[in-house]
Amino acid sequence: MASDLETLLSMGFPQNRADMAVKQTGGLQGAMDWLEKNQDKTDEEITAQAESSAADATNEPANLQPGEVAKSLVCDECGKKFRGVSQAEFHGNKTGHENFSESTEEIAPLTEEEKKAKLQELLVKKEEKNARKAEEDKIANKRNEVNAPPPRVPPILHNHFLSSTNTLDQEIRRKSTKETSDMKEELKKKEQLKEATKKKQEKQDEIAAKQRIKAKIEADKEERRLRAAKEKAEREGRAPPPAPPTEAPTTSGPVASKPASAYTETRLRLQAPSGNIQKSFPVDTTLFEVAAAVSQETGTEVASFTQGFPRKTFDAVDFGASLKELGLVPSASLIVK
Repeated sequence: MASDLETLLSMGFPQNRADMAVKQTGGLQGAMDWLEKNQDKTDEEITAQAESSAADATNEPANLQPGEVAKSLVCDECGKKFRGVSQAEFHGNKTGHENFSESTEEIAPLTEEEKKAKLQELLVKKEEKNARKAEEDKIANKRNEVNAPPPRVPPILHNHFLSSTNTLDQEIRRKSTKETSDMKEELKKKEQLKEATKKKQEKQDEIAAKQRIKAKIEADKEERRLRAAKEKAEREGRAPPPAPPTEAPTTSGPVASKPASAYTETRLRLQAPSGNIQKSFPVDTTLFEVAAAVSQETGTEVASFTQGFPRKTFDAVDFGASLKELGLVPSASLIVK
């Protein structure tokens, strides 16, 4: 009678697989089940699995050898009988069954007819599995064709499109940034001009209020003086003194220089980095408006003005004051910084 290994070789199984199947199971039936289970695994995977099983089962008895008395094991969960521990372990790994009992019943080996029937069953299962796998591959290929991505754009055209899009986006962002910056700058100038005008008006109101208060004080003092003089004259029995006449200006004598308050314009000599600028401004013009005019003409921002004599620097704090209030009338020479 041919051995289990020779039977498997005659069935067309490779030498190494047939040898591993016999060593792992110890019988033809178990070897055929083992070959069916591991037909999709590589030799390296099978070897690694066998080494792991051997390390976890150090107390497991060796497979039955030819000539030994056959003992059997019975699966308590399904009632299937096995010639040795290896076959029972293989059954447990395959089905998940864990409860086994020893049996004194000897299991007869498979006859030639049973071996052929088992082989035919294995071949039928293999063909069915291959046909099922081919059908699954066919369905998967159809699904991939349906879900296939659209044709790719040639790299040159794609890169050109991306480059054009990026350039357009950059141009839009640049224009938007410039417009936003210009709007902010214009708003800032308007706010500064508004603030300067407000400060100028407050300064003028303050000066006018001080002048009114001063005039009222002088008038009160004159009224008290006249009243005291009148009362004194009445006590002494004489006529009250006449009110002092208003002095009218005369043309005789040297002509006095015109006071700064009499000028309506002032002439400025501005020493800018790009050259000297000479301009006339109304005396009520704020220093901020002068700075704006210089910036418009030179294209540079003005941070401060410096007067040579007397030495004085006018910065942003003074920009709200007028030329008249800063003493830059009727003329002045300023260094632009």
